[in-house]
Amino acid sequence: MFSNFLSKLSLVFKDATLRKRIFFVLAALAVFRLLATIPIPGIDVLALEQFFSNNQFLGLLNIFSGGGLSNLSIVMLGVAPYITASIIMQLLTIMSPKLKAIYQEEGEAGRKKFSQYSRLLTIPLAFMQGFGFLILLTRQGIVPDLGFFGLITNVLVIAAGSILLMWIGELITEFGIGNGVSLIIFAGIVASLPSTISQLIFTFDVSQVPLYLGFIAVGLFITAGVVVVTEAERPIPITYAKRVRGMKVYGGISTYLPLRVNQAGVIPIIFALSILLFPQMVFNFLANINSVLISSVSNFILGILANGWVYAGLYFLLVFAFTYFYTAVTFDPDSIATNLQKSGAFVPGVRPGRTTSEYIGKILTRITLVGALFLGVIAVIPLGMQAVTGITALAIGGTALLIAVSVVIDLIRKIEAQISMREY
Repeated sequence: MFSNFLSKLSLVFKDATLRKRIFFVLAALAVFRLLATIPIPGIDVLALEQFFSNNQFLGLLNIFSGGGLSNLSIVMLGVAPYITASIIMQLLTIMSPKLKAIYQEEGEAGRKKFSQYSRLLTIPLAFMQGFGFLILLTRQGIVPDLGFFGLITNVLVIAAGSILLMWIGELITEFGIGNGVSLIIFAGIVASLPSTISQLIFTFDVSQVPLYLGFIAVGLFITAGVVVVTEAERPIPITYAKRVRGMKVYGGISTYLPLRVNQAGVIPIIFALSILLFPQMVFNFLANINSVLISSVSNFILGILANGWVYAGLYFLLVFAFTYFYTAVTFDPDSIATNLQKSGAFVPGVRPGRTTSEYIGKILTRITLVGALFLGVIAVIPLGMQAVTGITALAIGGTALLIAVSVVIDLIRKIEAQISMREY
């Protein structure tokens, strides 16, 4: 096994094209980390640290910014506007048959057009989120009163930083390996590890050893669980009909259609967090408005969302729902059944066409239930530990670990696919 790993690693660096792709990803992530260290002017560092301390909302938002929010960098919004735009576009496919046709029926050209719409929608969302967050920080005393022109300038800088990150993510997807947006989030998570580890070392308390061991055990469980569920498949047997042409017989071979238990990957986690974070950002902004009614309603809703059990319940339901939603958007049993029928293939014992589509859809629904339940449980376990121990960092760390493991698995799978192509 180890020798196989070494041979594949050597193949990665021997192949010029693959080596260039990997180095391109590393260079792009280095540029991103450089941008994340450039703060916007006039920040009160002490007020910022106090504002961030034990704040779960900002900790989760910092994950999406790739670590750029913790020091209010020019890329403080990270890829959050792009993720929000992607969610809106995915939801619109349900309401608009035209958009659904573009996404599912026009092939690669349709997907590119759909992505272009998401990118265009990111621009106004970046300006809106940048404006709202700056107003919130100004009212908290972290950023000084900027005035009209100062506010507009900083909003332009923050929005431009977010759009720049979106562009870097698209470049990574096109010229590198893996999903660019996921890798940017992953890079931010990895970049925060040294400071987290050093903080644990300096604040080490012998009485907290059982808690540390429990956290390590949960971390290993999450890692193993995500790996198992991500790799799990349900094969559907496929047989190709025999065809006689002249003196030769074609077809008659048997293969299988692999249906992944977690077809959606890490996307439901990212979508669920985005949905949970957006209303918190809105109500945090509304809570500071000079209106007794709006302020009291906003504080009431924020109080409900601050309840650990309510938050965990909403998180679980959203992860569960988005797993089914994203699977339904990206995997169409009707098109699979049509393609099988056109190629002369069929599922043994199942009539081709509509019956095959219903058969595949039924199996997909059942295995997605397993994947959705498992992903939801894995997502809320750290939140449960936080409710028991009172340590906010556990919830943030669990979510970050979940995203990181899923991204690494996806990256490894794509590298292996590239290696397999070059071996043949």
